[in-house]
Amino acid sequence: MYHAQRPTPAFVGASWGALLIGAAGYLTGLWNADMQLNEKGYYLTLLLYGLFAAISLQKTLRDKAESMPVTGLYVGLCWLSLISAALLTTVGLWNATLARSEKGFYAIAYVMALFAVIAVQKNVRDLKAVRPTADAMPVQS
Repeated sequence: MYHAQRPTPAFVGASWGALLIGAAGYLTGLWNADMQLNEKGYYLTLLLYGLFAAISLQKTLRDKAESMPVTGLYVGLCWLSLISAALLTTVGLWNATLARSEKGFYAIAYVMALFAVIAVQKNVRDLKAVRPTADAMPVQS
């Protein structure tokens, strides 16, 4: 059985900071990009889909590591979703009429946000696991 340890405040802060910087950088670049609105929507949707898929996969693998019941079908769908989001982003950027530096910026911000959201999800779950519940608190009379 997996026993969670309390993550350090520095790691929690760094994880949230990386998520905010990655997502805000990506969204700021998208806001200022010389693209049609449907292109911006495509990249926004891929960011949201990728973040959700990464969180879902992390949670599913953690459940499995903690011997919680997880179906193979759901694990496969999580992997498929994350790979699809990353692949669609890669293909979109590869074919985009952007400067290579812009493509690199979007790719780095995307990967940074995906990595950071996994760390944030892990921290949230670890903090919840080590935090005493109201039921476990002794009642003072």
